[in-house]
Amino acid sequence: MSTQQHSPFGPAMNPDNPIADVAEELAHVFAEAGLSADGIAGHLGPEYTEALHRGEPAAVALGASGDSRLDHLIRIFLLHEHVPATLLSDVLGARLATRLLDCGAVLTDEHGTAYVAYDIRPHVIVGKNRIVFSDVDASLVDHVPGPEHVLGVGSASLSLLHSTPTTPVSSVLDLGTGSGVQILGQLESAERIVATDVHERALQLARATVAAAGAENRVELRQGSWFEPVRHESFDRIVANPPFVVGLPEVGHVYRDSGLNLDGASELVISQAVEHLNPGGTAHILAAWVHQGDKSWQQRVASWLPDTGVAAWIIQRDVADPALYVSTWLSDESVDVRSAEGQERSRRWLEHFCDHDVTGIGFGFVAIQRIADDEPSDVLAETMAQPVIDPLGPEVEEYFARIEWLRNLVPGELETKHVQLRPGVAREDVSLPDTELGMGFERAALRLSRTDGPRWQHDVDEHLAAIVAGLNPHGLSIGETIELYAAAQGFEESELVSAALPAIVDLIRHGLLIPTELLAFSNTE
Repeated sequence: MSTQQHSPFGPAMNPDNPIADVAEELAHVFAEAGLSADGIAGHLGPEYTEALHRGEPAAVALGASGDSRLDHLIRIFLLHEHVPATLLSDVLGARLATRLLDCGAVLTDEHGTAYVAYDIRPHVIVGKNRIVFSDVDASLVDHVPGPEHVLGVGSASLSLLHSTPTTPVSSVLDLGTGSGVQILGQLESAERIVATDVHERALQLARATVAAAGAENRVELRQGSWFEPVRHESFDRIVANPPFVVGLPEVGHVYRDSGLNLDGASELVISQAVEHLNPGGTAHILAAWVHQGDKSWQQRVASWLPDTGVAAWIIQRDVADPALYVSTWLSDESVDVRSAEGQERSRRWLEHFCDHDVTGIGFGFVAIQRIADDEPSDVLAETMAQPVIDPLGPEVEEYFARIEWLRNLVPGELETKHVQLRPGVAREDVSLPDTELGMGFERAALRLSRTDGPRWQHDVDEHLAAIVAGLNPHGLSIGETIELYAAAQGFEESELVSAALPAIVDLIRHGLLIPTELLAFSNTE
């Protein structure tokens, strides 16, 4: 058996014999054999499944060392083992094995043994068993992806799936589809999907991903740069995982490098997305942006949006310092930062950051909704550093509903409204040792915290906490509750209203308080 590091991956594609033509048949074989994400986990068991996720091929091979059809499929497709062509025929059937050889999905080495030259891997996407076709990465084989590499399911694509709604819409645009991961995320939601990419190789693999899902009649694939393939078209939903790596204006790897300077790719997609949204439509974009000196990153990203016609929620999930950012992305392309190449690449990249006063690089997602063209834009940019377990897609939709409700209020109307404290909100009264007295405790914080969704926390004082506790969807209005509390505590009502209402607005924005008109829409049990 030849060693895997000498195996050529990412072969040239034959447009006359595309890999998509065999995708559906291969998907049927996988389904029959139980080669799904759940099937693999059940077959390998917890120990070897964890080894698979850590990228430990020897352990996975041991877990799949039997002679069953599923064992062979795991070793052939996940570990890319070289096997006799006769074994490939036995496992897949002679016809399918031949077709895979003919289209170049399976190659032969110098010893005449066969191996799978692409990453063809089962995943669970939005609760459905799917197969994604992509180029082979370095997770389980000793292989350095090249500049034309087409990425499979990675942390960024999973993050976008997590934060994108899946409610039914008529049309979806997947901008920069890559291997088609986001297409799979929207298949059960959209009547029609248009997916674009500048990279023909990506479109060929995306076509195979779509074919394996049996969705060729609902997905249109188009080649072109940025929004050019959909010029003058608009959609109900846009999803985009663009090549957002922040760096020099050059392209090293097409899946991550835009050729635009610094965060130019994120700026382009965010600034132009609204032009391609139907009224009420939304865009969901992964993005990165630079922090420059003492300038506000919030203002920087918000400046990419128009002054009218847009509601936007900009969430920063992480910030990396320049040195960490550079080393992370060099490692992504298997460059040793200690090597001569690694040191030279690091120097050029970091000097470019210094020249542009870059002190950090933020990463997160941007959700945009098109509202009335004459409406002032409503943009909130904030950091979400807390861990989030629940899918954010439903939260994004509810957020837009909440801010629309707030936006439509006339002055003085909020006080007349009724709200409900969200089920699962926790009141946390945190006390620490009283260091002055040397004994007992003193309050350090009083906060209201969501235990679902984005798990927002708001520090409050005892007065606001009491007012919130008194709010009832069927009882007194917000204004009446504040009035009653002011009378009970001897406060000037107007002063208490002025202090409490902005805090209540913030609690509504983050979903700790739900207006009665939105109770049916909110994501509560």
